[in-house]
Order: sequence, then structure tokens, then C-alpha cells
Amino acid sequence: MAAVDVGARLRFIRMQSGMSQRELARRAGVTNATVSLIESNRMNPSVGALKRVLDGVPIGLSEFFALTPNKADQLFWRSEELVEIGQGPISYRQVGTNLVDRQLQILKEHYEPGADTGRVLLTHDGEEGGIIIRGRLEVMVDSQRRVLSPGDAYFFASRRPHRFRNVGDGPCELISACTPPTF
Repeated sequence: MAAVDVGARLRFIRMQSGMSQRELARRAGVTNATVSLIESNRMNPSVGALKRVLDGVPIGLSEFFALTPNKADQLFWRSEELVEIGQGPISYRQVGTNLVDRQLQILKEHYEPGADTGRVLLTHDGEEGGIIIRGRLEVMVDSQRRVLSPGDAYFFASRRPHRFRNVGDGPCELISACTPPTF
């Protein structure tokens, strides 16, 4: 699988939106240096940090990583055709490349031991749910925490602050869905 040039994609989307780095940084609530470092690929942002920057455009992670259109009638995807939209110790492999005008996002998620979505809780429009396939995942929604094991599931309104963390000794895998595709 080819590596994704996050910096070039961010620069392209920012310029298509007619924004300077400074304007995007202001809208996203980050420093101008952060935007510059990401665009020059001198900083590899966490998924949460990249989402905050993209909220300044605004564009979702799925749209960001899916700049090429789906094949018109593609109904099935082989494992190697899933689109990687995460980086680092968390992998998010998305079904489909372009979710524009779609109502549902489906992900195969993989968390290395100790990996989490960050200290800043995530919030976005829609609903999300998932089923743990392997490992143990701590899910925090508002002030509630639960450690889920294989076969366990979660489902909540995504506007509620939430966080995910692998608390097991081995990798954790799950299948999740989000509607609308805002992640």
C-alpha cells in the first residue's frame, strides 16, 4: 500500500478553500507552525490533531483521505482495497474511497497495545457503533468508561465526548460504523 502524503493533501485542500496557513490555523484553533509542519511533512499528526485541523476547513477525515472517486459500480472490496485513513499505532481501514453523498462509513480498526485516540475527547455529528473482534478496548463516553472484549459492542451519539484506548497486552481489532461519514 502506498504511503499517503498528508502534507500535500492538506495544502491542496487548504488552497482549494482559498485559505492561508494562518487562516486555517486560526479557524482550527492551532498554531500557524502546526499547519506549516504538517504541510511540510515535518510533523506526523495524531488522528485527533489532524481532525481538529481539518475541522477548520471544514472537511472530514474520510473526505480528506478519499480524493479519488469510487469505481462507479463497485460493491465489494478485497482487504487490500480498503483505504487507510489512520497513521501510527491506530489503523483505520475504510470501505470505499469516496464517501461524498454516502450516509454510512464502515471501518476496520486496529489498535496497537496502549494506543489511544488522544487525551482530547472526540466529538462530531452523527452516531457510531462497533463490535470488538479481538483484544480489549476501553471506551469512554462522557464520564462513563467500559472495557470491551471480543463480541462486546458500543453504540452512541457521536456528539457526546468520547475516547478509545487499547488496554490489553495485544492488538485490538474491531469493525465500526459511523453515520454520516464525519470521521
